[in-house]
Amino acid sequence: MTASHKPATFVMAGGGTGGHVIPAIAVARELRTRGHSVRFIGTQRGIEAKLVPAADFPIEWIVIGGLNRVGLLKTMESLAELPLSVWQASRMLDRARPAAVFSMGGYVAGPVLLAALWKRIPVVVMEPNAVPGFTHRKLARFVARALTSFPETSKWFAGRQTEVTGLPVRDKFFEIPEKPREDVLTILITGGSQGSRTLNKAAEESWPLWAGSGLRVRLIHQTGVKPYEELAARFEATAVTGEMHPFIADMPAVFSQADVVVSRAGMGAVSELAAAGKPSILIPLPTAADQHQLRNAQALEAVGAARVVLDAEWTGERFVREVVALAGDPGRLEKMAAAARTFAKPDAARRAADVLESFILGEGALA
Repeated sequence: MTASHKPATFVMAGGGTGGHVIPAIAVARELRTRGHSVRFIGTQRGIEAKLVPAADFPIEWIVIGGLNRVGLLKTMESLAELPLSVWQASRMLDRARPAAVFSMGGYVAGPVLLAALWKRIPVVVMEPNAVPGFTHRKLARFVARALTSFPETSKWFAGRQTEVTGLPVRDKFFEIPEKPREDVLTILITGGSQGSRTLNKAAEESWPLWAGSGLRVRLIHQTGVKPYEELAARFEATAVTGEMHPFIADMPAVFSQADVVVSRAGMGAVSELAAAGKPSILIPLPTAADQHQLRNAQALEAVGAARVVLDAEWTGERFVREVVALAGDPGRLEKMAAAARTFAKPDAARRAADVLESFILGEGALA
């Protein structure tokens, strides 16, 4: 906290997936180190219900579902919940009296932002995708500031103050040292906090193929909670070295063990790969709104840090073939690791905190 900024309270809105929650926690930690109070608003069924209390931040609950690409019935249910959720969020904001509200987007953020705008509380949004998500896109012209990962995203916030900051990543990712090549190649497979059916299926298909690949591997696999028990039981019956987890809380520790990462391409995952300097094979989620995962993956591939494979083409055989090709090209993984770090933006959380602090004394007041 700078000398000109007295302690204040900030409210963080956004949840549902790790990509929404983890960057918000990074900003919240930065604010806390500056002496501020931070509160979250989320839903009890989202990943925030686990991650936010584990990070030792208070959280309050609203009831709301998604509105974008969820089908007519679910849309109608969510619209029916909206008035109550806005009222709930309004009461929470009255109690917190925040200097500003910070949003990572997602359906959880919608009611909170509507309540904040109604009360003329400044809203700072962080939009990680080239094309903003549904909530940020609909409320773009009302926000006070927009922090983005791509310069072209600013056009969606016409007339608002925008800045390219990148996405906050925990400091531990930047602290991961270079990993020397060993006889056994460690591969991390992660489809995000909820897992990925495509990545899980391809991983299982790969198990009997590694023995004939000429490559010694160790697999570390985050499966997601629901498929974990069945997959783990079948994995135990194989001769493949490795371990499975439904969810990995300390992802930096696992990243430090990995030689290559197989992942979806949400901006959170891409930013962590860049910060850690990890070579990757990215399989973008084909149903991601506006193909933003494909855009994210292509950005990392363009600097030489990743291989991009379409979801429909990702099989166990392709998995093994891609890894063998990378491992068999002398110096390739090391070059990819160095290229990944060029994509990293280490000051995103600090810059977001600076912007939020600017509203304490009104310097960043609503336009």
